[in-house]
Amino acid sequence: MGELLVGKHVKYIITVEKRKDDFESVVMEHLRLNGAYWGLTTLDIMGKLAAVEQDEVISWVMQCQHGSGGFGGNIGHDPHVLYTLSAIQVLALFDKLHILDIDKVSNYIAGLQNEDGSFSGDIWGEVDTRFSYISILSLALLHRLDKIDVGKAVKYILSCKNVDGGFGCTPGAESHAGQIFCCVAALAITGSLHHVDKDLLGWWLCERQVKSGGLNGRPEKLPDVCYSCYIEISIDKLVLSVTDSRVVAPQVCYSWWVLSSLIMIDRVHWIDKKKLVKFILDCQDKENGGISDRPDDAVDVFHTYFGVAGLSLLEYPGIKPIDPAYALPVDVVNRVMLGR
Repeated sequence: MGELLVGKHVKYIITVEKRKDDFESVVMEHLRLNGAYWGLTTLDIMGKLAAVEQDEVISWVMQCQHGSGGFGGNIGHDPHVLYTLSAIQVLALFDKLHILDIDKVSNYIAGLQNEDGSFSGDIWGEVDTRFSYISILSLALLHRLDKIDVGKAVKYILSCKNVDGGFGCTPGAESHAGQIFCCVAALAITGSLHHVDKDLLGWWLCERQVKSGGLNGRPEKLPDVCYSCYIEISIDKLVLSVTDSRVVAPQVCYSWWVLSSLIMIDRVHWIDKKKLVKFILDCQDKENGGISDRPDDAVDVFHTYFGVAGLSLLEYPGIKPIDPAYALPVDVVNRVMLGR
């Protein structure tokens, strides 16, 4: 079956963090804070967080904050709830949430809730159940869920539930593994999982496993280690192509989105775990480290995180457990939420 190449993955993540001017870094410059969360959480799961300079990381993260309380994806970029969550998660990893002005950040997030209970991602108003989950998770980590109308937030999420048991990005949108994770995790955090038809949803999710052992995000798609890749970057050809996720092959990231959802609804025993572990390990770059969306593709820090996080959910030996709803190591969640 092979093994997780921890040393090579650590070296790869550190190398990516230090690169500033190559094609990949320039293309991903606007979401560097997300990348920091993916890379640092991967290091922590593997027990290697000490490989980075903590003070340098924290200083840079805080420079991404705006007067509104929200964070941009990099210094000088506009604030968005996506990057605000990543900032909170990175600070949580280092046990530094206390350096935040909690009320300022939580007020920014709470101000994005709409009258129907949904959340916008930023001041421009795009609505998506991703933002509902992100806002709920952020406020939970800050112990400020009382800043929003939780009942309305839950009601909106439930309005996005479909007849197949899954959830979409807005009411009436098709079910997708990534959106299902966001909705199920938000319901789990708010103590509302009783609204989910666990058998119906569990069946839809377990049907995502294909012969290779990998998981896809919708019916008739190939497996992937993660969520849908709306932007597929071919580094070796220096090509940036925007693609509809319905034509993208299966990827490693679904190992997280599908698996975590199955765990939260107690149906993870409905898939073949051994085949999924093999699929993830087969996506490793055995020479230079990193994990790709599927075997033999170019690696990136996004899929490296979701691959290792998926292995953590599968209880792969030698790595720390990760919480399926909070998307942080269990010991970090216990420290932040329970003071342990």
